Amino acid sequence: MNTMTLWHISVWEFAALAAAAMLVGFSKTAVSGANTVSLAIFAAVLPARASTGVLLPILIVGDVLAVLTYRRHAHWPTLWRLFPAVAGGVVVGTVFLMWADDQIVRMSIGAILLLMAGVTVWRRRQATPEEEPEEVTSRAGRIKARSYGVLGGFTTMVANAGGPVMSMYLLSAGFRKLGFLGTSAFFFLIVNVSKVPFSVGLGLIDGNSLLLDAALAAFVVPGAVIGKLAVDRINQRLFEQLVIAATVVGGAQLLLR
Repeated sequence: MNTMTLWHISVWEFAALAAAAMLVGFSKTAVSGANTVSLAIFAAVLPARASTGVLLPILIVGDVLAVLTYRRHAHWPTLWRLFPAVAGGVVVGTVFLMWADDQIVRMSIGAILLLMAGVTVWRRRQATPEEEPEEVTSRAGRIKARSYGVLGGFTTMVANAGGPVMSMYLLSAGFRKLGFLGTSAFFFLIVNVSKVPFSVGLGLIDGNSLLLDAALAAFVVPGAVIGKLAVDRINQRLFEQLVIAATVVGGAQLLLR
């Protein structure tokens, strides 16, 4: 099937998806979690369930670019602490997708986006970054990692929306910009690749969706390049405010659609 007619999308709808793919690249190398806007665009243009399968390979392309850019700055003790809890969250999310229809998935994505917007606002007001990442072997660190890990695994499986959850966790743990970007890059590459078999099994990824991904993947690269160039110059406060506003609009649109 021609990628331009896949799911009967118009040229303008394809342009919106291309812009969303570019934003994925930008978010992976500049502001992690900003791709919640991309999630809203994909879910608005495509059927909600199908949108999660189409978006996943696009996210993986962005993850690879982010790892190549920031691989030296990852904090592996934090990653190893998170992965078991994330795996549990992914399993719960997979079970949810097995019975949820398109309307429930769409409304769930909208609710998750609004929740993540609220979480991000709370995080920006409460976060007091320390000089170094917190000690993940402490009891408090383990509890925090498990809590955020399960929630991140569920939200990333159901809606590819784990970014804001992990952003809040890493920032509250005191990560500086490069450590934040390097750790989140490896985290999402590993988690998103691990989600592929689940998505294929649920029928969310197939030959037709991969055709559309092939057409959209090229737009991730310029977004990642722009993000790398902008990361040292970007007005983080203003950008987060714009991301939050766009996320709220996108979430409300999905709930009211």
